[in-house]
Amino acid sequence: MAVAAASAAAIVLLQLCWFSFGLNHESSVLLEVKRGLEDPSNALSNWEVGAGDETPCNWTGVGCSGGRVATVDLTNFSLVGPFPSALCRLPVLAFLSLSFNYINSSLSDAALAACAALAHLDLSQNLLVGRLPDALADLPALTYLDVSGNNFSGEIPPSFGRFRRIESLSLVANLLTGGVPDFLGNLTTLRQLNLSYNPFAPGSIPSSLSDLASLEVLWLAGCGLVGEIPRSLGRLSKLLDLDLSNNALSGRIPATLVNLSDVVQMELYNNSLSGPIPLGFGNLSSLVRFDASMNLLEGPLPDDLFDGPRLESLHIYANRLTGGVPTAVALSTSLVEVRLFANRLNGSLPPELGKNSPLTLLDLSDNLLSGEIPPSICDRGVLEQLLLIDNMFSGGLPVSLSRCRTLSRVRLRNNLLSGKVPSGFWGLPHLWLLELSGNSFSGGISPIIANGANLSKIVLDNNQFTGNIPAEIGALSKLYEFSASNNRLSGPLPASLGNLEELGQLDLHHNLLSGEVLRGVQSWTKLSELNLADNAFSGGIPPELGNLPVLNYLDLSGNNLTGEVPIQLQNLKLNELNLSNNDLSGALPPLFAREAYRDSFLGNPGLCKDISGLCPVSHGRRYHHSSVWLLRSIFITASLIFVVGVAWFSWRYLKYHKKKQVMEKSKWTLTSFHKLGFSEFEILDCLDEDNVIGRGGSGKVYKAILSDGETVAVKKLWGSSKDVENAKQSDDDGFEAEVATLGKIRHKNIVKLWCCCSQRDCKLLVYEYMPNGSLGDLLHSSKGGLLDWAMRYKIALDAAEGLAYLHHDCMPPIVHRDVKSNNILLDGEYGAKVADFGVAKAVEMIGKGPKSMSMIAGSCGYIAPEYAYTLRVNEKSDIYSFGVVILELVTGKLPVDPELGEKDLVRWVSSSVDQKGVEFVIDPKLEVSRKEEIGKVLRVGLLCTSSLPINRPSMRRVVKMLREVCPEIKHKSEKDGKLSPYYSEDNSDFGNNV
Repeated sequence: MAVAAASAAAIVLLQLCWFSFGLNHESSVLLEVKRGLEDPSNALSNWEVGAGDETPCNWTGVGCSGGRVATVDLTNFSLVGPFPSALCRLPVLAFLSLSFNYINSSLSDAALAACAALAHLDLSQNLLVGRLPDALADLPALTYLDVSGNNFSGEIPPSFGRFRRIESLSLVANLLTGGVPDFLGNLTTLRQLNLSYNPFAPGSIPSSLSDLASLEVLWLAGCGLVGEIPRSLGRLSKLLDLDLSNNALSGRIPATLVNLSDVVQMELYNNSLSGPIPLGFGNLSSLVRFDASMNLLEGPLPDDLFDGPRLESLHIYANRLTGGVPTAVALSTSLVEVRLFANRLNGSLPPELGKNSPLTLLDLSDNLLSGEIPPSICDRGVLEQLLLIDNMFSGGLPVSLSRCRTLSRVRLRNNLLSGKVPSGFWGLPHLWLLELSGNSFSGGISPIIANGANLSKIVLDNNQFTGNIPAEIGALSKLYEFSASNNRLSGPLPASLGNLEELGQLDLHHNLLSGEVLRGVQSWTKLSELNLADNAFSGGIPPELGNLPVLNYLDLSGNNLTGEVPIQLQNLKLNELNLSNNDLSGALPPLFAREAYRDSFLGNPGLCKDISGLCPVSHGRRYHHSSVWLLRSIFITASLIFVVGVAWFSWRYLKYHKKKQVMEKSKWTLTSFHKLGFSEFEILDCLDEDNVIGRGGSGKVYKAILSDGETVAVKKLWGSSKDVENAKQSDDDGFEAEVATLGKIRHKNIVKLWCCCSQRDCKLLVYEYMPNGSLGDLLHSSKGGLLDWAMRYKIALDAAEGLAYLHHDCMPPIVHRDVKSNNILLDGEYGAKVADFGVAKAVEMIGKGPKSMSMIAGSCGYIAPEYAYTLRVNEKSDIYSFGVVILELVTGKLPVDPELGEKDLVRWVSSSVDQKGVEFVIDPKLEVSRKEEIGKVLRVGLLCTSSLPINRPSMRRVVKMLREVCPEIKHKSEKDGKLSPYYSEDNSDFGNNV
C-alpha cells in the first residue's frame, strides 16, 4: 500500500513538473515574440513573468486549453516587425490572429512548417511581401486562412490545390498575378473562396469551381475575369453569396443561376453581360439583393423578378432594358429599394406599386415611362426617396404623397406632370430636396411650406406657378437654393427672405414679380447667385448688395430699376453682372466704366454712353457765373471744417485705440514650435479684413507679411459664447496639449506650424504661407491647364507621402478626417503639402476620443461610405478621401458635379472606365503620350476608393505604388543616393521620422 501510494505521488509530481516546465517554456516563447516586435501602443505590457505567476494564460490576447497556450489573438495592436515565427514552437497553438498590424517581411516555409497544430490563421491587413509560401497548404489541421490586404505577389502556387481541410480561403486585395487557377476546384471542403481585387491577368472563371459542392461564398470581384459565366456554377446548391462584379465578363446571364435556391446576394454589376435577364429569379426564395447594373443587358424585365418573397434590393441600371415595369413589382411584399434608372423602360407603372412593398427608395429616372404616379406608392409609410427624372409621367401629384412624412428626396424633373401641388406636400417635415422643374404645375406655393423645416433645395423652374411667394418661406432656416424661374409668380418679394442665413442661390428670373428689390439682406452672407431678371421690379438697386461677401453672379436685367449704379457693387468679385434693360442713370462706378462691362449696361438710356471715356458734358441750363462761385466757396469752407473735424476725431480715436491694443496684446500667450523672427504683436497687427485669403468651417485665414519679409498664414479659429465659457474650464489646456503634439510634426509634405497664439476667447495658428494656394482652387479654375501630368503626378506623390507620415510615423497615428483637394496646398514650386489636418476638430473632440464621433466630419464627395453609417474613423477613411483626390487629378472633375448626374466622381469613373475605357475619363488637358502612366495612377485611385475598407491599401502601399508608376522620377528628398526617411530600399520597412 505504501509503495503504491509513493508511486502515485511520484507520478503526480512528475506531471506537475512537466506542466510547470511546459508553462515556463511557453512563457519564454511568448517573451521572445514580444522582444522581436515593436509595441508602440504598449498592448503587451502584461507579457512578463511576475512573482508567483509564471503562467501566460492570463496575458493579453493569450488563451489556454488544458493548461497549454492554444490561442494567440493580437488583432489591431499596431505591432511592427517581421512574422514572429517563434509562435510555431507552441505545440498546441490552434488559433493565431495578427490581423490589422504592421507585420512585414515575407513568410518562411521553414517557420510555418512547425505550426502543425494551426487550424485558424489570420494575417490580413499587414505589410507582408513575397510569394505565398507552399508550407501553408501542408498544415494538416488548417481550416481557415486569411492573408487579405497584404502585398503578396506572384501567382497562386500549385500547392494551394492540396489543402487537406481548408474551409475558408481569402487572398483579397494583394498583388497576385497569373489568374484564378483550375486547381482550386480540388478543395472540396471549401465553404468560402475570396480572391477579389487582385491584378490577375485576364482569364475565365474555371469551370472546376463548380465541383466545390460545399461552397457558400464565391467572391471574385475585380479579378480581371473575361469570357462567359460558366453554366455549371448553377450546381453550387449551397451558395449564399455570388459576387462576380467589376470584371469584363460577357455573354448572357446563365439561366442555370436560378437553380441557386439558397442564394441571398448576387452581384453581377460592372461587366459587359448582354441579352435578357432569364426567367426564374422569382423562385429564389432567399434572394435579398440582386445587382446587375452597368452591363449591356436588354429586353424586358421578367415579371417574376419581383416575386421573390425576400427580395429587398433590385439594381438594374445603365443597361438596355426595354418594356415596362412588370405588374409583379407591385405584388412583391419585400422590395425595399428599386433602382432601374438609365434604361429604356416604357409603359406605365403598376397601379398598386408600393401597396404591399415597404419601399424606401424608387429610382426610375432616365427611361420612357408614362402614365400617372400610383397613389399607393407610399401606402406602407416608409418611402424616403422618389426619383422619376426625365420620363413622360403625366397627371398630378397624388394627394397621398402629402401624407408621406418619411420623404426626404423628391426629384420629378422633366416630365409632363400638371395641376396643383397638394397643400400638405409643401410642408413635409423631413423633405430636404424638392425638384419639380420642367413640368406644368400650376397654383401657388402654400404657406404650409413653413412646416418643411428641413428644406434645403427647392427647384420649381419652368412651370406655371402663380401668386405671391408666401412670407412663411422665411421660416426655412436650412434653405440653400430657391429656384423658381420661368413661372408666373407675382407680387413683391417677402421681407422674410432676408432672414435666410443659409441662402446660397436665389433665382426668380422671368416671373411677374414687382415692388422694390429686397433691402436689409445682411444675413445673406452665403449668397453666391442672385438672378431677378425679367420681372417688374422698380426703385433703386440696394447698395447693401455690394456688401455680400461671396456674391459672384448678379442679374437684375429686364426690370424697371431707376437711379444710379451703387458704387458699393465694386466690392463684389463678380463672374457675371447684368443690369441691362432698366432705367438706370448717372455716372458708372469707375470699375465698371470700361469697355469690358459694356454688355452689362445695355438698354439704359440714362447711363453715360462712352463707357471707356468721361461722361458727356451736360447740356442743361447754365448757372450764373457768380452763383457758381458762391456755391463753390460754401462747399470749400464746409469741406475744410469737415476735414479738420475728422482729423481731430481720428487723432483722439487712434490714441485711444492704440492704448486699448497695447492692453489687449498683453493678454496673448505665444507658444512657438520653431525659432521665430517675429512676435505675437506683429501677427495681431495683420488681422485685418483686407488680408483675409480664405474662410473655412473652422475659421478665417489671413495673409501676414512681417517686418523681416517673412510671409505667413494666420488661421483664426471660430469661437462662440459657449466656447468662451468652456474655456474657463478645460478647453485651454486641451488646446495647448493638442497643438503642442501637432507642433512636433516635421515633414516636408506637411504644412509647417510655426506657433500658436491664444487668449481667453480667441486662438490663432500661424502656418507657413503657400503662395500657389490650394490644389482644388487651382485645378478647378481657369488655370487648371497650368497643371500638366508631371506636376499632377508629383502633387499626388507628395500628398501621399505626407499622409503616410501621419498614419505610420506619428505616435499616436494622426487621422486627418478631411482629406480633400482644398486641404492640399502648393508652394512656390508646386510642391504639395497636407494642411488643416484636424487641429480645430481635435480641439472639439477633446475628451471624446478620436475613434468615434457624434456627427460626420468631412466634405461632400470625399466621405468614405462606411463613415456615413458607422461614424467610425480610422486611416481607411483618409485613404478613401485621398483616392477621390487622385481621381480629381486624373479627370479634372469635381467630386460632386451636376454633369455627373446622380453619381459622384467615384461611381462615375468606375462605370465609365468599365463601359468606355480609361481614355473617356482622362482630363482632355493632359498629354495623350502619358496615357499609360495616367492609367496606372487611376488604378491606384480606384483601389483607394473601394467601397469595402478592407480592400483599400495602406498609405505606405499607396506611396509604393505611386512611386512605381514613374520610377525614373526621383523624389526631391533623395539626395546623394539616400532615399526619403520613410521609404526603405526593400519596401518592407519604413523608418521613423518623428
